[in-house]
Order: sequence, then structure tokens, then C-alpha cells
Amino acid sequence: MSWLRDYYKNEVIPKLKERFGYKNIHEIPKLEKICVNMGLGEAVSNPKIIDQALIELAQITGQKPKICKARKSIAGFKLRKGMPIGVMVTLRKNRMYDFLARLIHVALPRVKDFKGLSKSGFDGRGNYTLGITDHTIFPEVDSSKVERIKGMSITIVTTAETDEEAYELLKELGMPFRR
Repeated sequence: MSWLRDYYKNEVIPKLKERFGYKNIHEIPKLEKICVNMGLGEAVSNPKIIDQALIELAQITGQKPKICKARKSIAGFKLRKGMPIGVMVTLRKNRMYDFLARLIHVALPRVKDFKGLSKSGFDGRGNYTLGITDHTIFPEVDSSKVERIKGMSITIVTTAETDEEAYELLKELGMPFRR
């Protein structure tokens, strides 16, 4: 069992219950899943980059990624339907909590000139998305073997009804938001 999940159950749930006055335990927002996505537009000209991204994303998340293929052809980008253009992973349960703990306590502090996460990443339905421009901030990736620095988008899906509830949930879990 993940220590962050224990922290959520023992510390975060009582704080959220007190703050929002929930009467039912099932009303309290919780994490549902985390989706990690690497869009690799340059894979059109260099297909080997997909193989490297698969390996690196598997190292970061601890789970085998899925290859995302183009849904339609776009002549301007020399893209044909069915070409691999990205990799993604959906994390749930313990892997999700382990990944979030490493993101908050190890990876984000390694970002150069990090001033905190923006509150504008909420989508209005209680989900939060953040973009990372350098995937080598995760210690699992050996930066000496990396050919190209890749960005990734991380979406944290919660059961919260509003952005305010999701913000409080993530803030209590330790997400470093800007003031």
C-alpha cells in the first residue's frame, strides 16, 4: 500500500469533510486515475523516437505504455492515418499514488526555476492537467542515454464536482500550487 494513499485516508479525508461539510463518505473527492501522455509529432520523420519514448515512459510510470496512432491523414504534416504519433499510460490505484508522490516530492522540485503549478490547469469538472517540457526531471530516466528531451502532459482525474474541491484535494495531497 502506498504511503500517499494512507495519508489520503487518514489526513486528507477528515480535512475535506470538515471544510466542505460532506455527510456521506462517498461525496468526498478522491483520485480516479492519472493519464500520462507524450505527443511525438517528430515521429513522422523519425519512427525510432517512439521506441525510445516507450522505454522511457515505462521507466517513469512503472507500466507498459500504449502507442497512440493518428486518427486521420493531414497532408501538411506529412501524416497518414494509422501512423504512430505518441505514447500514453493510464495509472490507477497504487501505481497512481506512487507516481503522484514521485511527481510531487522528487520530479517537480528538480524543475529549474520552479515557482509552483498554475491554478489554470483545472478543466471546470474537477480534473487537473499540467505540462512538463523535460521528461528527464524523473530520476528513473538515465539522461546520458536520452537522445531528445521530450515533453509530456499529465492529467489527474478526480471525482470532485468542482475545481475548488479538486484544488483542495490536490493541495492537501501536497501539490505545489502558486500562491
